[in-house]
Amino acid sequence: MRVPLRALAHTRSGDKGDISNIVVVAYEPEFYAALAEQLTPARVKAHFKGVINGAVERYEVPRLGVLNFVAHGALGGGVSRSLCLDNYGKALGAAMLSVEIEIPDAWSPRLRGANQGR
Repeated sequence: MRVPLRALAHTRSGDKGDISNIVVVAYEPEFYAALAEQLTPARVKAHFKGVINGAVERYEVPRLGVLNFVAHGALGGGVSRSLCLDNYGKALGAAMLSVEIEIPDAWSPRLRGANQGR
């Protein structure tokens, strides 16, 4: 079954200059492996096609169930140079929650949110 990331994890994000970071935190330790397998730097860059123009780096913190993505060239030159307010780091973290993740059907009762597995 495919579910949005928001059913498995939450995000925190921020920005500095033209770099955004998006931290994905699994709700349960068992969810982390699926997230680490499917949320690759290439997939994140493809999800933000046209928004992230530079490299995407991923840092893993498995004992905490965390993936940290650092996106270069993500903010149109940075907050003070961009006319596009929606590109700020906070908006990218929220947008990441719509990425779909393939999970076992057995996880369905453990998901968060109203649209679990739909």
